[in-house]
Amino acid sequence: MAAKQPPPLMKKHSQTDLVSRLKTRKILGVGGEDDDGEVHRSKISQVLGNEIKFAVREPLGLRVWQFVSAVLFSGIAVMALAFPEQLYDAVFDGAEVTSKTPIRLYGGALLSISLIMWNALYTAEKVIIRWTLLTEACYFGVQFVVVTATLAETGLVSLGTLVLLASRFLFVVISIYYYYQVGRKPKKV
Repeated sequence: MAAKQPPPLMKKHSQTDLVSRLKTRKILGVGGEDDDGEVHRSKISQVLGNEIKFAVREPLGLRVWQFVSAVLFSGIAVMALAFPEQLYDAVFDGAEVTSKTPIRLYGGALLSISLIMWNALYTAEKVIIRWTLLTEACYFGVQFVVVTATLAETGLVSLGTLVLLASRFLFVVISIYYYYQVGRKPKKV
């Protein structure tokens, strides 16, 4: 009897074999999500990190403004929660506090916003930074309108109130400036 010939060897092409490619990528650890939720297309991008984070150019003084805002929101929040009468007296000289509850609620809201500000200080995401700056500008704008309306109703104008109005207007301008600067497209070199 003649010996049976072995079948011809079939060469496996890993470039065209989808299952083999997926197994190789799984072994290398690319293509799936890492601990930060990022999907890496190659081992090089996994080792070097996401290059988009390094492409963001921040305007000069942005991080300082974020820090000052976070400290300001936190300080006023703590003062409104702990010392509501003193905070009201500092803003509206001579006016009597009828209830501490609204001032404490205001402090709680400010504390919540300050937590967002503190978290935005440590992010590199343009969208998050822009949203916090917009939140800040809206807050200061609403506060400016409310204090102006209160002054118009009561007629009590003091130095503390005028300083508050001027500072809120300045804070709105600074926040909007940084909001537009962060959103600008970078210039090509």
